[in-house]
Amino acid sequence: MSYRFPRLFFALAVSLSLAACAASHSAEDQAAAPPFVDDHGVLRVPEKSPLRKELAVAPVEVRNAPHAMEFPAQVESDPARTINVQAPLTGRVVQLKVGLGDHVSRNQLLAVIDSGDMAQAYADVAKANDALALANKQLDRAHGVQQAGGNAVKDLESAQSAYNQAKAEQARAQTRLNSFTSEGGSGAARSIQITAPTSGTITALNIAQGAFANDPTAVLMTIADLGSVWITANVPEADVGHVAKGQAVDATLMAFPSEEFHGQVTFVNAVLQADTRRDLVRATFANPDGRLKPNMFAKIRIAIPQPAQVFVPESALLMNNDSTTVFVEVSPWAFERRTVDLSYDETSGTRVLKGLKAGDRVIVKGGVLLND
Repeated sequence: MSYRFPRLFFALAVSLSLAACAASHSAEDQAAAPPFVDDHGVLRVPEKSPLRKELAVAPVEVRNAPHAMEFPAQVESDPARTINVQAPLTGRVVQLKVGLGDHVSRNQLLAVIDSGDMAQAYADVAKANDALALANKQLDRAHGVQQAGGNAVKDLESAQSAYNQAKAEQARAQTRLNSFTSEGGSGAARSIQITAPTSGTITALNIAQGAFANDPTAVLMTIADLGSVWITANVPEADVGHVAKGQAVDATLMAFPSEEFHGQVTFVNAVLQADTRRDLVRATFANPDGRLKPNMFAKIRIAIPQPAQVFVPESALLMNNDSTTVFVEVSPWAFERRTVDLSYDETSGTRVLKGLKAGDRVIVKGGVLLND
C-alpha cells in the first residue's frame, strides 16, 4: 500500500505533462498557421491555413460580347401602310358599309355619299361632250366649205380652234369626274362611292350613316395594313450614337411577356425632340397574325457590338463601402485587393471596364473570407 500512492501520483504527473505538451504543440500549430497574413497589402494564405480548402481561383474570361441596351417603346402602325380616306366632294352619307376594326380588301365599297357636287360633275361632262360634238360638226362643215372655195382660211382656223378648246374642256371635265369615282368607274349621277384604296383594318372611323361630310379635307376613316408594324422607342441622347439603321432588334410586350419578337431598325430620326432630349427610333416587325396592336407598350433590346473585354462571375465581386473589389492572385496563394469598374449586368458574368486585364487570376469562391 505504501508504494501504490507514489506510483499513482507519478502516473498522474506524467499524464498532465503529456497533455500540457500536446496543448502547447496544438497552440503552436495554430499560431504558426493563421487563416491569412496581411503582408503590406498582400494577403498570403499559409500552407496549413484552412482557407486553402475554401478558396477557388480562376482566370478571368475575355470575350467579344455585345451589350444589350433596353428602351421603352410603343407599337405603331407603319405610316407607309396607313391611308386616311377622305371624300372628294361634300355630301350626305347615305350608306356606311364598314365598322371600326373591320378588315377590308382593296376596292371594297366603304360608303356611299349623295352629293350635289357630284351631280354637277356629271353635268359638266355631259355639256363638254355636247360642246365637243358641236365643235366637231362645225369643223367638218368649215372644211367642206373651204374645199368648195367658199370659205376664208380664217374661218377654218376659227372652227379648228373652237374644236380644240371643246376637246380640252371635255377631257378636263371627264378627268375631274374620274377622280371622284373609284378607279374611273361610274355610279348614280348624285352618288360618290368611297372604296378602299388598299387592304387593311379600319383603325379609325369618323362618320356615321346619315351624317353630312361638309369638309372634303376631313378624314372619314383610316385604313392600316397591320401585316407589318413599327415599334417606336425614345432613345436618350447619350445612347443615340450606338443605334443605326439595319441593327437587329428584339422586343417583349406586356401582352405577351413570355415571347420575344424580332425586327430591324428602319428609321432613326435626324432631329432630337427638344423637350425630352430623346430620339425616335423605329423598328419594323412582321405581324402576320395581327397580335401586335398599335399603342401596345413594349420594351426593345438592341445588341451593341463591343470590343473584347474582361468578364468575371458575380461570385468574385466584393462590396467595400462605395467601391467594388476583387482579389487578384499575384503569386501562388498570395492576393491583393483591386478596385474594378463595372459596366452592366450581363446574362453570363459581369463586364469589367477597368481594373483587370487578360491573364489575371481572381478568387471566384470564398473571397468574402478574406474581406475584412
